[in-house]
Amino acid sequence: MIKNKLILLILGAALSQGYARETIDFNENWQFARFGPMPNGSHQEEPEGLYEINADDSGWRTLNVPHDWGIEGPFRKDLPNRTGKLPWPGIGWYRKTFELPAADENKRVFIEFDGAMSGTTVWVNGGWAGEWPYGYTSFRFDITPHVRPGQKNVVAVRLNNLDDSSRWYPGGGIYRNVRLVKTDPVHVDQWGVFVSTPEVSEKKATIRIETELKGAAPDEVDICHEIRELNSDKVLEKGKGAFCSIRLKKPKLWSLETPNLYQVTTTVFKDKKAVDTVVSTFGIRSIEFTAQGFFLNGKKTRINGVCQHSDLGPLGMAVNRRAMERQLETLKSFGCNAIRTAHNPPDPSWLELCDRMGVLVVVESFDVWRMEKTVNDYAHLFGAWHERDIRAMVRRDRNHPSVIMWSTGNEVREARRMEDVSMVTHLADIVRDEDATRPSTFGCAGAVAATNGFGAVSDVMGINYKPELYGNIRKRFPNLPFYASETTSSISSRGEYFFPVSESQNEGNGGWFQVSDYGLYASRNGYPADTEFKSQDEHPYVMGEFVWTGYDYIGEPTPYNKDKTNLLNYPDPVVRERVKKEMAALGKEIPPRSSYFGIVDLCGFPKDRYYLYQSRWMPEKPMAHILPHWNWAERIGQVTPVHVYTSGDEAELFLNGMSLGRRVKGPYEYRLRWDDVVYAPGELKVVAYKNGKPWAEETVQTTGAAEQLLLDADRGTIAADGQDLAFVTVRVADADGMTVPRTKNRVKYTISGPGEIAAVGNGDPTDLTTFSSKERKVFNGKALVFIRSVKGQSGTIELLAESDGLAAKRISIKAK
Repeated sequence: MIKNKLILLILGAALSQGYARETIDFNENWQFARFGPMPNGSHQEEPEGLYEINADDSGWRTLNVPHDWGIEGPFRKDLPNRTGKLPWPGIGWYRKTFELPAADENKRVFIEFDGAMSGTTVWVNGGWAGEWPYGYTSFRFDITPHVRPGQKNVVAVRLNNLDDSSRWYPGGGIYRNVRLVKTDPVHVDQWGVFVSTPEVSEKKATIRIETELKGAAPDEVDICHEIRELNSDKVLEKGKGAFCSIRLKKPKLWSLETPNLYQVTTTVFKDKKAVDTVVSTFGIRSIEFTAQGFFLNGKKTRINGVCQHSDLGPLGMAVNRRAMERQLETLKSFGCNAIRTAHNPPDPSWLELCDRMGVLVVVESFDVWRMEKTVNDYAHLFGAWHERDIRAMVRRDRNHPSVIMWSTGNEVREARRMEDVSMVTHLADIVRDEDATRPSTFGCAGAVAATNGFGAVSDVMGINYKPELYGNIRKRFPNLPFYASETTSSISSRGEYFFPVSESQNEGNGGWFQVSDYGLYASRNGYPADTEFKSQDEHPYVMGEFVWTGYDYIGEPTPYNKDKTNLLNYPDPVVRERVKKEMAALGKEIPPRSSYFGIVDLCGFPKDRYYLYQSRWMPEKPMAHILPHWNWAERIGQVTPVHVYTSGDEAELFLNGMSLGRRVKGPYEYRLRWDDVVYAPGELKVVAYKNGKPWAEETVQTTGAAEQLLLDADRGTIAADGQDLAFVTVRVADADGMTVPRTKNRVKYTISGPGEIAAVGNGDPTDLTTFSSKERKVFNGKALVFIRSVKGQSGTIELLAESDGLAAKRISIKAK
């Protein structure tokens, strides 16, 4: 007891004196050059010896990472639109010069990458430090044998992005954060503190802490732990040992509504001297998966989830914390409470945000196993690397309370054959070896995979695009927990509507490579959202769903994927013939470069489906939404169907004050329809009711002519750290300030003050203007400007937007 008290006293002193590992931001001042396939279509020969300490990089670009070389463009019509028509394949070199104090002579030195795309090889002072081919997992190398304390040091990083290695836009470059970490020879291993909560209640919780060391055995050191609430100095409980259990009374549980977080400070003492300190964030919560559903802290919780690719729209793959936070804010605003990281491990910042914001996460490892989907995809790495990648994924992320399942794959082709089922258990065993507190899963595609028992070998079964099989799956596997791991694949373009409105799955397309926003259309393997809602309501034991997708993403512009389309998608013979001629003239140069799947577009602007999901996933929120817009001068006297999404149970529609009738939601109806409305300009108004009482209203009006630009920033003040962003929504409006739909005005942007335009987007999947351009058309009345601060410079940033024939507009944002 006396010894323990002494150690704890020493721990307090050690923390106050700053005894800890040193972690250094390693993102700034890299030299960069590209070789091999170049953005303009030419080829640049790769010189030899670029890893050498004295290699000449004087003519290279100086930049900071995270960096995505592909998003810089240009978009090229000759490149595949499946991966975004961007020049991301190629070879990239990064070099950085740094110094280490002579006092670091006896320290261990590591370089850590949260992710690099892809085929990474690292040298330090000309010595080979290591390689990591997968672009999505985090890794580090021990560079102690290569560094020279007290002297100049050079790190060189070579990336090799192979063409045809992805089914979507993967980006290119050191696109996540990099750190230099210095420790004592005796230290906690990378991701070496594992915190779990095996016993959880509102009265008490057991916190289990497992610590893995390097440089010493556990019995050669003392390991002490202190538990605090996040951002608090007050120590709640203390413990000791490599395997330690601590009881905490009246814990604040982590939940979707109250995402409470704690931290454990782990300090290692050798010969009574503190040699390493690690702080780990965790949450106290319980999860349970049963045949009846998913339970969080003992409460049945429906998964209202979306699938998310890693790109940040016009910013590309380069990680930015504020951009990810805005994505989560947008997703939560329509009731989303869960993310599936399709189809790879995410950046660690994404999970930190999900922890803090109360969002569940299924972390996914791969899109393929041994059987390839593209010529150079992960299948060629799987045999040698899958275990290292899965262990890296699980070990890095296992302390996050937001993470509820580990997915070992997506629609893998092995699932067609039961003779390959041993791979399921093999991968699950790797996961379980690192973390036995969460189940493993993967997404099964096709009727065979869903019913042949392959998916049933997982702890929790994921079903992609098979709502008609939920009843059969329950009969065959009555005790198996399962969920819809990928649903709908609905497609639409924000603010685009084509007539006549048809129910056909393949008849939503009538314009220049756009898809109608009526929410009735999907890819060939998909279906409207209403179909999934009905099946889940009929089978309430399904835990919930992950919609494909939350945001639009770069690449995979179905139904115009693989640089071709099916003319049968066009129901109108006149339109079909026109498009046929246009396509013949274009040859392979089909313009779409980003997806139509999102509930929101590439900029985060809501499509109409946003409100359908909001009405479903936020039933207590009074809301009503009318579609389409009401600017149809060419349709006067023609039938123009009106749909209403509402969390109410009935609604009445009015056109210019005249009732068009009251509709009541019938069984398994999720939208209210007035399919025989004859267009007349003026005002559409809907009054929604719930339980017979007024619930919500919305009005849509025919606007005046476009007269002005309006600007609105999401925040008036941003941090002057060179990373923080303000998102400025640009609208083309009439004299009364109403957004004028169907407008495509070109807008020019000029910025002054301590800020820069990081990107400009508009949500149009066919727009091949480079995102860095300071001029871009709005799409159906809207565009988005990404403004980034300049590190260390405070003051007022001013954005000016100008367009011919419209009143210009300015907006100011403070950086401090």
